[in-house]
Amino acid sequence: MKAKLMDFDEALERFEPVLGFEVHVELGTRTKMFSGAPNPAHPDFHDAAPNTLIDPLSLGLPGSLPVTNETAVRYSISLGLALGCEIAESCRFARKNYFYPDVPKNYQISQYDEPIAFEGEVEIELASGRRLTVPIERAHMEEDAGKLTHVGGSTGRIQGAEYSLVDYNRAGVPLVEIVTKPIFGAEHDAPEIARAYVAAIRDIVLSLGISEARMERGNLRCDANVSLRPRGQEALGTRTETKNVNSMRSVERAVRYEIQRQAAILAAGGTIVQETRHWHEDTGTTSAGRPKSDADDYRYFPEPDLLPVEPSRELVEELRAQLPEQPVAHRRRLKAEWGFTDLEFQDVVNGDMLHLVEATVAAGAAPQAARKWWTGEIARVANDRGVEAGSLVDPAHVAELQRLVDEGTLTDRLARQALEGVIAGEGSPAEVAEARGLKVVTDESALVAAVDEALAAQPDVLQKIRDGKVQAAGAVIGAVMKAMRGQADAARVREIVLERASS
Repeated sequence: MKAKLMDFDEALERFEPVLGFEVHVELGTRTKMFSGAPNPAHPDFHDAAPNTLIDPLSLGLPGSLPVTNETAVRYSISLGLALGCEIAESCRFARKNYFYPDVPKNYQISQYDEPIAFEGEVEIELASGRRLTVPIERAHMEEDAGKLTHVGGSTGRIQGAEYSLVDYNRAGVPLVEIVTKPIFGAEHDAPEIARAYVAAIRDIVLSLGISEARMERGNLRCDANVSLRPRGQEALGTRTETKNVNSMRSVERAVRYEIQRQAAILAAGGTIVQETRHWHEDTGTTSAGRPKSDADDYRYFPEPDLLPVEPSRELVEELRAQLPEQPVAHRRRLKAEWGFTDLEFQDVVNGDMLHLVEATVAAGAAPQAARKWWTGEIARVANDRGVEAGSLVDPAHVAELQRLVDEGTLTDRLARQALEGVIAGEGSPAEVAEARGLKVVTDESALVAAVDEALAAQPDVLQKIRDGKVQAAGAVIGAVMKAMRGQADAARVREIVLERASS
């Protein structure tokens, strides 16, 4: 049954939204958190077949013992420092007990009352220029669970599925879970704050080089907590937790939807159930998951097979000295370096393409050219397909595409055809151009012959050009480009048209 929604503005007039986020970051170490098995979050192992990146610990076999991944600890400390957190002088792991088919040990090794990092904050900036400081409660280390694929049914979820398949490749992948404190004062900006916060975490993670942070691959996952309380009430309302939202746009939409859904229930005299919610990208709605467990339900107790983690102060200061600039400062520097107008830069930010444009520029493209591709043709295809732009094409390929244009190998029109092939998985821009026969015609004799044929077919246009109406040349240029299947340099064709018309 479709939930009733209250108008967003009315909901904000009657209720105050309180937000909270739990962001899981998969660390890109070569091996897993507590064993030497390859880590599927590392680029070298992305394409591994199911259940091939495993070992006795990944499968929870008796007698297998965990050993803490030193690189994962260093990455976690760096992330904690970048979040403005204090780093614990000593912390320990705990067992979080619960049964699920993708948790073969029937417990997850995590951190409970002694996280590696705590008490931090992240500054975000909204499109309006409003700045907000998001308080961080903790960032703790843990291992990921395996992955279930539900086969059959119409939703891809366990309800209605004929059977489920489990892949333990992901079991044991190093994670850092970043938990905010309650965020007050969001008001009408609540959905945008959700998006901006997750984007800031993604930018920090990328700048540290500790994860690819690709939401469509699950490297970065957000659980969004939303509660409402009547205006003037001190006590917090009951929260819901929308799980594993996998795009910036979806985080924003999920928060807006939950505000409208909860407001309608409360206004009708109903109560909010403390539960997890599933986000449905196709309908833009959430649905009930399971009642939300409290910490006591997991029966936490110290992990007996692991020693406490005690990072030296020298290590912490070494990692602190290596920190990159904060996201807000980073954005301002890029805007100045690239020479973008406020509108151009905001288009990039609103499209969640800043990191894509930056990576494309780093790969050799001019800033304006990179912006044009991402906010233009690639954004159009992404919107048509309802996916994130970054999932369609690699920034290095966009830079290569622009290089082919700059060299004169491709025209803009041919480059768009090459991009189509790249998105379709046909290879790099150069490979697609070669396979599809996309190449600018540079044979002067062929161009002259095509121009002469077009002029002969349009004598009235030829006379207009000779009479000084140079703009009439456009019709001839269009005919030539059509005859050459777009594989001619339009600027050179124009030069030839004017030369032949005056002879």
